[in-house]
Amino acid sequence: MISKSKINVRYAETDKMGIVHHSVYPIWFEVARTDFGKEAGFRYADLEQKGIYTPLVELGVKYYKPADYDDELEIRTRISKLTPARVQFTYEVYNVKTNEFLSEGFTTHALVGSNFRPMNMKKIHPDVWELMLASVEE
Repeated sequence: MISKSKINVRYAETDKMGIVHHSVYPIWFEVARTDFGKEAGFRYADLEQKGIYTPLVELGVKYYKPADYDDELEIRTRISKLTPARVQFTYEVYNVKTNEFLSEGFTTHALVGSNFRPMNMKKIHPDVWELMLASVEE
């Protein structure tokens, strides 16, 4: 499954050069990851009610072309790796108007309980595991 999220670049997200500041991309990734979870059937709020938390353990971004104020962007999100204790999301950022590929990134999240110890989702929450597994992009 690939989820597509729309982002309009706000003025506050740009730097003195008039382009989007590099620190904004991880925030956009969070928006896109939240949208992905909603589409796949595992909303973050629902996970937390079940005692499932997803702390970030790794983040990477590559920037190829800049985005500017008021650009409309599309972030394409997918699960690229899944184990019973971790999930990795991959993101691709495109300019909607020009269809240019601007950047790509990933975030890796541990799957932990309220004690912040890793959990085996496959055993402890098989319903959530099946939803995640079904949404992995081959």
